Amino acid sequence: MSWRLRIRHVTGFTYDGTAHASYNEARMTPVSMPGQNTLYSHVETHPAATTWRYRDYWGTQVTSFDLQRAHQQLRVTATSLVETMVAEVAPQRVEWATLRGEDVRDQHAELLVATKLTEVDDELAAEVDNLMAAEPADTALRTAEWVHDTVAYVPGSTGVQTGAQEAWALRKGVCQDLAHLTVGLLRARGIPARYVSGYLYPNRDAAVGDTVEGQSHAWVEWWCGEWFGYDPTNAVPAGHRHVVVARGRDYADVTPLKGVYHGAPAAHLGVTVEITRLA
Repeated sequence: MSWRLRIRHVTGFTYDGTAHASYNEARMTPVSMPGQNTLYSHVETHPAATTWRYRDYWGTQVTSFDLQRAHQQLRVTATSLVETMVAEVAPQRVEWATLRGEDVRDQHAELLVATKLTEVDDELAAEVDNLMAAEPADTALRTAEWVHDTVAYVPGSTGVQTGAQEAWALRKGVCQDLAHLTVGLLRARGIPARYVSGYLYPNRDAAVGDTVEGQSHAWVEWWCGEWFGYDPTNAVPAGHRHVVVARGRDYADVTPLKGVYHGAPAAHLGVTVEITRLA
């Protein structure tokens, strides 16, 4: 099965006066990879600016641009056409001994270390001791399902700076928090895990031509022989309704739009995401 999706993502900043100069990075372009092919992508800015593209350390396509003239608002619109496919091959699995080996730990060192947003304390890590299984892949799946069952998805309940430990204390959060908590617990168990940012078409039974309003979405990938994607917010493996844009250690590595500027205080313009199934 394959789907073809058109995605229009609009975000930006509005200033309490005038910004005189700004430098910005947008991570809003879906990647091409096995199971996902980006057929078209375009990022435009208002005010208009010359853009440059490069891939960052984590393989994300970044659109950078700067504005050297006065402006009161910055709006960025990313339009993409993406084909997604369902993976039909079962992921490779390894034993705990392999996962704990020096070669694996060296290769995935950066994805085994806690960050400010994914750090969990020893007491929280111990909460999932009973989920340990004979194979790491089963432990990872049980952990993600446990996060889904114990932390409620409540839009607006947390902010972008909320960490995994705080979301756990609240027992609620948004997709970012469930992803951070899952990543933190997996790393605490020695399973390499990374944060994934992208989009989710919410209706699994959508007809061709259906358009929905959505938002940026977050899920996780863990390595137990090869990378496997799972969405703890919806308790489903990442599939043809998920569109990968960026991967990293946590949200700070994949922020859709960030930058520096000189001028009046800024406020986020908000986010609008529109997704249409074309095939």
